Amino acid sequence: MKRLIVTTIFLIIATVLVTVLYFKNLSPPGVRTGQVMHAIPDNAVAIFEFNNEKGFYEIFAGNQLLNAFVGHEKLQELDTLRKILVAAPPLNQFFNGQNMFISLHPANNDDVNLLVTISASKNFSPALFNNLNSSTKNALQVSPMQIAGSQGFNIFLKTIDKHFYIIQRGDNIFSGSFSKDLIDHSAIYQQDKGHNNFVPLPEQQNTNSLANLYINYNQLNPLFDQLFANKTTDIFKSFRLLPAYAALNLNYKSDALMFNGFTTKQNNATSYLNIFSAQQPVENHLKDIFPATTAYSTSFAVSDSKKFEADLSEWHEKAGVSKEKNELLNKVKSEAGLFIKPEFEKLLGNEFAIVTTRYFEKFAIISVKDGSKLFPLMMNISNMVTDKVGQFNYDKLPFFLLGDAFSVFRKPYFMIIDNYLILSTSVSELESYSDTYFNRKFIGKTDQYTQFDNLLAERSNVAFFVNFKNMQPVLKRDLKKPFYDAFENNNPGWKNYYGAAFQLTASDKNFYTNFCMRLNAPDTSAVKN
Repeated sequence: MKRLIVTTIFLIIATVLVTVLYFKNLSPPGVRTGQVMHAIPDNAVAIFEFNNEKGFYEIFAGNQLLNAFVGHEKLQELDTLRKILVAAPPLNQFFNGQNMFISLHPANNDDVNLLVTISASKNFSPALFNNLNSSTKNALQVSPMQIAGSQGFNIFLKTIDKHFYIIQRGDNIFSGSFSKDLIDHSAIYQQDKGHNNFVPLPEQQNTNSLANLYINYNQLNPLFDQLFANKTTDIFKSFRLLPAYAALNLNYKSDALMFNGFTTKQNNATSYLNIFSAQQPVENHLKDIFPATTAYSTSFAVSDSKKFEADLSEWHEKAGVSKEKNELLNKVKSEAGLFIKPEFEKLLGNEFAIVTTRYFEKFAIISVKDGSKLFPLMMNISNMVTDKVGQFNYDKLPFFLLGDAFSVFRKPYFMIIDNYLILSTSVSELESYSDTYFNRKFIGKTDQYTQFDNLLAERSNVAFFVNFKNMQPVLKRDLKKPFYDAFENNNPGWKNYYGAAFQLTASDKNFYTNFCMRLNAPDTSAVKN
């Protein structure tokens, strides 16, 4: 019996030791993901994390995915930086195998800046930077300098004629940028205790991932202010108003960037999209009737429309508009003799969307349970222009019936086709959609869209889609000129992508998240019969 007990204890100890050694090897010293991320200033919009080792670079060698996404010039700068600095013989042994973080930050000029942050392994001395002058065959010149009172380096990269600034953040963590303003900000940045803008993935998940993408939704608005001359653009609006953070894994595909993971809401934050986290995932069908000219769209899906309306009323209360809503609904009741809200809720389907076309048309497409029953209700609150088209008599009804994303439709025109309520800002736009619907001119009929859609999740609760070719006129109108010129002229660039989609699927009061961008395929105009 004693021998059995001793043997059992020995096996338990051996199992613990093997487990510890196993996970120790999975997370080698020096990676320190969380510690490194805490050194990145909190105005970062996104962080791309990958392991600085040969295999990663070989996977994307000659592939247009990252080249088109980042831009040839910026990717060339980063590649030059890697080859003659990080991979230089005096430094390579200390940075090889370490996780590298490239973060995106708004700038004070018409540009966005990148910050590179990485930790060195043990026994690294910053004095080794000085040795690069003699070991890189005059490819660069290193000059020590003080940056905000801390030790830093000014590295002149001769092959691209640019200065790269490095600052030591402590604990062998280094940040560098081609922007002096950004490195100055990084040098004085101190993260508030207990405040995390980005939450690292668990070590096991991080180790098994090719690369990770972290997104701070709170910083999307500053980025859009940087990019867009039109400050009222509704592109990605609902996502920009979501106080949340995302941590996503990269799934490799030769012609598409595909990330999935989770979006975590900030506690007690008031946001329209939060309403959808309380729903169940819904299979998406409304996208099948989007026009072939769709530039971008935002789609919503609810499994329980009654709960959605109850949660929407609570959101109105938190947003401080309940009084205005009640006054409007009482006015409708008094003048039209109609309790519009409960009547509309009875007939509301489980999908609704806003679509903008390349011709700047904007539609709301709302699925309903019975279009023939909804039509007389709409007639009662509208001034009929034809026997099928009318204009709402009351301002902001779509906002109070469906939520913030529909605030763009103040007193819209409407028509009902089959079991779809269509809203727009003009009669001509409704006529355009009617032609699309009855002649089946849907984007879902194109081969390119079908190939793209096959990469997406079938179920979601919120989804944003952009078609870059159709988006070009919108971007020409709304983007600041330097950014539109880059979109128009960079090759490869974002024009090389067919489209992008960002899907949120309710999961445990947060959102499972899919982000996909697919490169153009041949024969973009093919339409199926």
